Amino acid sequence: MVRRLLPSVLVSAALAAGAVVLPSAAHAADYSAPLRTAVSDLPTATEVRTGYSRDLFTHWIDADGDGCSTRNEVLISEADDPVTVGSGCALSGGRWYSYYDGASWTATSDVDIDHMVPLAEAWDSGARTWSSATRQAYANDLGDHRSLVGVTDNVNQAKSDQDPAEWLPAQQVCRYVSEYVAVKHRWRLSVDAAEKAALASVADGCTNTTLTVTLAR
Repeated sequence: MVRRLLPSVLVSAALAAGAVVLPSAAHAADYSAPLRTAVSDLPTATEVRTGYSRDLFTHWIDADGDGCSTRNEVLISEADDPVTVGSGCALSGGRWYSYYDGASWTATSDVDIDHMVPLAEAWDSGARTWSSATRQAYANDLGDHRSLVGVTDNVNQAKSDQDPAEWLPAQQVCRYVSEYVAVKHRWRLSVDAAEKAALASVADGCTNTTLTVTLAR
């Protein structure tokens, strides 16, 4: 499913609050290439973890002021069964499929919202030079359905901050690598040598996969 974007009527308010408003698809620069080429096009650089803290990526915010945090926005949009949204964005009903391990869940407590490219990995790969507003935009990116994904909580915890050279899901590896590479391009993040080699190895076995990405910055 495609997640809701920040409504245009809220753009001026967001700007006034100092938020980073991502460009609309009509005005954004796009990147499109076969997956193997997209991996090759990623810049290679040494990762730097110095200074990292998860607190430097503010989340989960309520960007559109509707009472639902980014986490709940993802849960609502990814639910395979209808979700009832109650007072204070309390969610009931719903069923969520975790493509990392092929499991389905009906309790929101069993579902983590995974940053496809982990926050620490983003920091290592370029986010350490961003403003706090840009890091907040990254951590709450509803502008591309690949940025945030609902998955089984303990699987997300097993992934932690590891990149694809260190961790891959048990299922749908081509999808995972495609989405990971898309997010790296969207936010103009680099990869280290081992990460790039792992991505290329998987991409070599993925057929008919082309990425199209709206660049966020």
